Amino acid sequence: MLFSSVTVFAQQNTATKPIVANKFKAFNRTVSMIKEEGTTVIKLNEAEGPGIAWIKALEFTNGVIDLDIQGKDLLQQSFVGVAFHGVNDTTYEAVYFRPFNFSTSDPIRKLHAVQYIANPQFDWPKLRTDFPNQYEKPVTPAPDPNKWFHVRLQIKGRKVSVFINGNTLPMLAIEGLVDTGGKMVGYWVGNGSAGKWKNLNITAIK
Repeated sequence: MLFSSVTVFAQQNTATKPIVANKFKAFNRTVSMIKEEGTTVIKLNEAEGPGIAWIKALEFTNGVIDLDIQGKDLLQQSFVGVAFHGVNDTTYEAVYFRPFNFSTSDPIRKLHAVQYIANPQFDWPKLRTDFPNQYEKPVTPAPDPNKWFHVRLQIKGRKVSVFINGNTLPMLAIEGLVDTGGKMVGYWVGNGSAGKWKNLNITAIK
């Protein structure tokens, strides 16, 4: 059995909890755990519709979510990110990435590299129509769309800021559109997408 360590910091207390495969609650995906270069990687398979692997051992409201994510440079087939403030499989907020738009030469697609959503009320089509370019932004400098990239999400109340690869300026900084009251955290993929995640660390604050 492979183990994936998730480090959780709560104020001054530090606790590391081993997460095993049966500690995920999967929705519309199968969770695999593999070893890559000595590191445990969480993997979700491709399928129609969105999918989530909720981490049963974690609850999160405010703080920082740090992790590495890998998608691929395949048009409309790589939507990878993190769901948070989850209530159930359809009610949650999420930040996700479209790696196939990271380094595109198309100026319109380039604007759609990182996305915030609040399902079910505010999925990306409604946000793009009603709030153009407000809840999705480019990622600069662009990561290699086929390689791992580092993500740091800062969440406090409705304020959500997204930092990529150690950049000190957020790629996306928004006021969230809902207050779900949920505390679930999970690995998220979009329609037709697989994805990989590793090195998850969560710093929870009150």
